[in-house]
Amino acid sequence: MLKSANINRIVLTGTLLAAAGLASGCSSIDRLSQIGERPKLTAIDNPTTQPGYKPVQMPMPKPELASYNANSLWRNGSRAFFKDQRAARVGDLLTVTVNFTDKANIANETQRSRTNKEDSGITDFIGSKVIKNPATAVLPGRILTADSTASSDGKGSVQRQENLQTSVAAVVTQVLPNGNLVVEGKQEIRVNLEIRELIVAGIVRPEDIQSDNTIDSSKIAQARISYGGRGQISDVQQPRYGQQVMDVLLPF
Repeated sequence: MLKSANINRIVLTGTLLAAAGLASGCSSIDRLSQIGERPKLTAIDNPTTQPGYKPVQMPMPKPELASYNANSLWRNGSRAFFKDQRAARVGDLLTVTVNFTDKANIANETQRSRTNKEDSGITDFIGSKVIKNPATAVLPGRILTADSTASSDGKGSVQRQENLQTSVAAVVTQVLPNGNLVVEGKQEIRVNLEIRELIVAGIVRPEDIQSDNTIDSSKIAQARISYGGRGQISDVQQPRYGQQVMDVLLPF
């Protein structure tokens, strides 16, 4: 009987563990398989082959046809007279200098107060004084009396300070018809059991690229900059899946 009870307990424990694994999804199974191991770096791949990749479409000017003039080295429509080594074609590399400093201090205060009073009724009408007392006693007097008072006091403040200084190499993934370059760069650094990830993407003008083939992040249009991490430290700092579900579902 004791052996049977132990077997039933083991089976029940295994069933509960399997149910918990299915409920948390494949990500939990992957995390369980990586216990005690370093987080794996993402393989280097082509950004244009990713499932969520979409070519950038922006308003473009009309194309300008190139024309050659006799006895001239200049060609109409050319963007430069001499060729340089800065990024200009799909697959070229350039360095993006991320220099992001943001500081905001906002304070708002609103006060509102309102008082209303309504008082209406019938105290006398034509001929009421001629009628004897039993009739005058029927008069309703004040029919409606209403008082209302409302007040509100709201205060809000925002204090934010962010600073990020780093650099990442990006690859040109697309050349738009007007010559602007669509770039995307990704960098992963593993320190012990934590991976820090930096992603930079956007549209740059070839004229804004410096002679050393670098460009500041402030000159990137439609810039998308992401800096975060994953690993044991990030896992501990985030709430559990159950708590996140309850935060979404609970109305209070």
